[in-house]
Amino acid sequence: MRTAHRVQDVRAAEAALMARLPEGALMRRAAAGLAGACAGLLRRVYGARVVLLVGSGDNGGDALYAGALLARRGAGVSAVRLGGRVHEAGLDALVRAGGRVADDPYGVLARAELVVDGITGIGGRGGLRPEAVPVVRAARESGAVVVAVDLPSGVDADTGAVEGEAVRADATVTFGAYKPGLLVDPAREYAGALRLVDIGIRDLLPGAPELQALQHADVARLLPVPAAESDKYRRGVVGVVAGSARYPGAAVLAVAGALRGGAGAVRYVGPAGDAVLARYPETLVHPGPPGEAGRVQAWVIGPGLADTPGVADVLASDVPVLVDADGLRLLDPAAVRARPAPTLLTPHAGEAAALLGTVREDVEARRLDAVRELAGRYGATVLLKGSTTLVADPSPGVPVRVNPTGTPWLATAGSGDVLSGLTGSLLAAGLAARDAGSVGAYLHGLAARRAATGAYGAGAAPVAGGAPLTAHEVAQALPGAWRDVVAAAPGA
Repeated sequence: MRTAHRVQDVRAAEAALMARLPEGALMRRAAAGLAGACAGLLRRVYGARVVLLVGSGDNGGDALYAGALLARRGAGVSAVRLGGRVHEAGLDALVRAGGRVADDPYGVLARAELVVDGITGIGGRGGLRPEAVPVVRAARESGAVVVAVDLPSGVDADTGAVEGEAVRADATVTFGAYKPGLLVDPAREYAGALRLVDIGIRDLLPGAPELQALQHADVARLLPVPAAESDKYRRGVVGVVAGSARYPGAAVLAVAGALRGGAGAVRYVGPAGDAVLARYPETLVHPGPPGEAGRVQAWVIGPGLADTPGVADVLASDVPVLVDADGLRLLDPAAVRARPAPTLLTPHAGEAAALLGTVREDVEARRLDAVRELAGRYGATVLLKGSTTLVADPSPGVPVRVNPTGTPWLATAGSGDVLSGLTGSLLAAGLAARDAGSVGAYLHGLAARRAATGAYGAGAAPVAGGAPLTAHEVAQALPGAWRDVVAAAPGA
């Protein structure tokens, strides 16, 4: 599992370690890892032209010491000062190794093969200072590979917000622990490929991480597996209240996801029963209302619902409930908080904005803050869909989970309906709401990658970049994604 920690926790761990080490040792560890990563990005080190953009903090010191190591290997290293004072010992090390301070930043940038962003560190707030903006733009326009030190300058390490202009890196080399902003958009988009350098603080990090990102092995441990004595009812029955006369396809897609989520049976309730049975005859169909449809272990309500009733009926049940799409409209926070069973809300940014009484742009700019606020306000687990899908538990101190799978091709009509059905099925199979949301998002994103690249079956070669996909294709790819996860588990 990949974890990310807040700046204050990383700072505390670094301080504890520095108290045990000789002065400057920790910075040299970071610089060695940074230099190694930079060397790996160059076609060759000897003769390469490297430019360091150096600010006044320790971030600039890391860049200077790394530049000295590259200069000793024959690289031509120039430092561009973008702060009042720079790290004096690091600058001295660079000059003694053969590097230099550039008088003409634009001249050296025009010839650079690699640019190291050491302008601001993880404590920076707001966008780049005005004097740094033209230099950073010149670095980006030069065509050189841009490597950020610890975090792209101008992004917020703790929230992922980008307030103003920031460095867009091709790669980010971060030290000791991932920072939340590296894993959450909009900042994640600025970070490029991530590389974590171990500097020895892992066991000194206080408290729980701020973020968790599941990997294949974590998901495999959570997947429901039927026992020898299982039958369809013991495996769980998920009820799906979706679709309407206007949107019958939403019901079909939600059921498609639910049939592939681990529950033993899917009970559909609503006006689109004929369309559902035509595609999936194994579905148990009832016209409604939900309270008369039969026993379920979890409900999914909302996809394509329009004005079809049922939300109040489902929320009054004593089983876990997933609420999506139209079901989120006019949702009463008090009614959700009063439920005796878990509730999982799955809004996209626009729906989250409506629930919070704000605008979509605010949610997208501060996704981490938004998902936490929603979970606290409704007393529910919240899966905030988007470029980085987040899953937040309402309990204080529980790390938010960020989903690492997916593809931009997933932004297609009906894909959210498949996700709702899949995740609701996992709820019915016995997963806790936070785990169901995390596993559902992970499998859904993985299936989309398979569908977009044509990577069906063991050993199939994906097509670089992918191609447009449909929500139905995502549903079809879910079994393959499930098998991929299981196959990657230890001992598989």
